[in-house]
Amino acid sequence: MNKNIDFQLGLLNFAHLLMHADGVIDERERVAITSIKNEEGISNDVIDQFEKSIVGLKEKEIYDTGIKLLNQCSEEDKLCALVHLYRLAQADDSIHIKEVRFLFYALKMAKIEFEDVVLTANLARNNPIK
Repeated sequence: MNKNIDFQLGLLNFAHLLMHADGVIDERERVAITSIKNEEGISNDVIDQFEKSIVGLKEKEIYDTGIKLLNQCSEEDKLCALVHLYRLAQADDSIHIKEVRFLFYALKMAKIEFEDVVLTANLARNNPIK
């Protein structure tokens, strides 16, 4: 599935923040982000563009960019991104308080209900893409 560039870059901004929130990038997080990139068809060109765009940026700037990009997406894409982020936060079996804050602020700014994210994540887990 190939989503628009705003969706992909917004997702990458938040994934970066979540993966670095606790100061340790766990192997399970690396596997989860690779799975997200593959599932969403994020090309190496988009990843390179993202990596160049965050050089020298502070956390707040990355967050603000992520929100701006995701808010340009459809409600369905926002929900999809937040489900990915929720699953990424759970990947290492320990959710850091900073990850919780990023997720809840993103939910608030995107106007998505947490219950919708959990329900969709559980449905996706029970019905994996084949």
